[in-house]
Formats: sequence, C-alpha cells, structure tokens
Amino acid sequence: MNSVMEKNLKLAAADIKKMALEGVHAAKAGHPGGSLSIAEVLAYLYLEEMKVDSKNPKDENRDRFVLSKGHCAPALYGALALKGFLPREDIKTLRKADSYLQGHPDMKGVPGVDMSTGSLGQGISAACGMALAGKISNKDYRVYTVLGDGESEEGQVWEAAMFAAHYKLDNLVAYLDFNGLQIDGDITEVMNPTPLDEKFKAFGWHVIVIDGHNFEDIEKAFNEAKTVKGKPTFILAKSVKGKGVSFMENQAGWHGVAPNDEEYAKAVAELDEYIASLGGVN
Repeated sequence: MNSVMEKNLKLAAADIKKMALEGVHAAKAGHPGGSLSIAEVLAYLYLEEMKVDSKNPKDENRDRFVLSKGHCAPALYGALALKGFLPREDIKTLRKADSYLQGHPDMKGVPGVDMSTGSLGQGISAACGMALAGKISNKDYRVYTVLGDGESEEGQVWEAAMFAAHYKLDNLVAYLDFNGLQIDGDITEVMNPTPLDEKFKAFGWHVIVIDGHNFEDIEKAFNEAKTVKGKPTFILAKSVKGKGVSFMENQAGWHGVAPNDEEYAKAVAELDEYIASLGGVN
C-alpha cells in the first residue's frame, strides 16, 4: 500500500467516525463504541475492495455487504455517504421517526444496504445465503460480512460457520471486530467465545488474524482472501472499542450511549486534530 492510499483511507475512516458520532449525538441514542472500531474496515471495503456503484445499487453483479452487528449502522451510513449512496446531511436524521436512517440497517429504505440486520447472528447467515446463491448462479461477486465479538456468542453464528464451510463458500469473507467488549462488559466474562481463530479454523475456514486499525494488515488480509479456494475466509481483527476518541476507547459504557454536547464537541475536536495531523481538511 502506498503512502497516498494509506493517508486517504485514514482520512476516510476518521470522516466515517465523525459522521457516526454526528448521527448518534443528534439522535441522543445509538452505538458509538462499536461504530468507531469498524470505521477502518468500512473505509477499506467501500473505497478500495468492493465492486459497488451508488448509481446502480441493485446491480446483480455487485459485491454484497452485510453488517451482521447491525447496531453499528451509524458507521455504515457514514461509509455509504462517502461512497455517494446517501447525502451526508441526512446522517443527522438518524433514528428520527420520519427518517429512513434507523438504528439498524433497512434494505428496503436505504440505498446500498443489502440486508436488514439487528438480531445478532442472523446477518452472517444471510451472507452465507448470498454467497451460495452466487455459486449456484455462477456469478463472480463476493460477499462480505462484519460481525461483533459479542455476537459470536450466538449459536446461529456457528450454524452459519458450519454451513459456509460445508458449501465451500470461498466467495465469502467474514470479518470479526474483536474489540473485547460488549454491552455487559468483557466478552470473556459474559460468555467466553475465545479462541475464535482456532474455532473458525476447526470449523473449516481459512483464518487470518490482523490489527483492525492497520490498513496494510487490512489490505493484505482481503487480498489473501481472494486467493483462497474451497473454503470461506475468517478475518479476526483485533480492535479498540471507541477507537479515535480518547475517553471512549476501551470503555464498555460507550457501547450504546450517546455523547452529550460537551462530550460530542470534545470527540469531534480530537478527530479534527487527527485529520489535521494527516494534512486533511476538517
């Protein structure tokens, strides 16, 4: 990855974080912590990896994306805005009664959303179905899904894992955001699902472990996934909940709480300072 590409992706991820926070603050509700921890992968997927076109969001040959951890929709909306699927100014309508941008993704109302999600565990199952459909119809599109680590406590995730390996879905990539925290605290204390890399490997997946905030790691992982034949790929991304905002980082309390005016201003100031350090425009 060259330095210009890396810089642009860092700027995009920071912008996604700002939009996610803007939406949650305006709504006075939402999920900032997990939205911030997936901003980098969303920036990479939408700006570099996936074949999608905002002018033709239902193109049957497009790559598919499923946000299995649907409560982190604020980050997805930010990525969709960057890609031109929706106006940036609509972000501030998040969770309003008359808005199409609700707290979880809605495939019927939001351009670029391929699957409505919210009930944890169901998104990866839908992604498996999309990948199998692509195989059956001899399409060359790829399917990407982002899961939460707390979500991996759901039994349906493991049914999907077994399904994907059985049907040799090598057009499927599951990216798990391993920030170690869920709404009730440390995942290992709530219902320990680790070691997730070894478990997915035992289920028949190709497994890659990366730093979820390092764009070189992210690029290498997705490039490697495209070389894998006969099995799905699982990317275990070690991340930081609330990444990019000092007082939110590694704090389970920011799983589902909106910042007040003072906290929002501080968070935006930190992100703007980071953007400025990269030579970007706030």
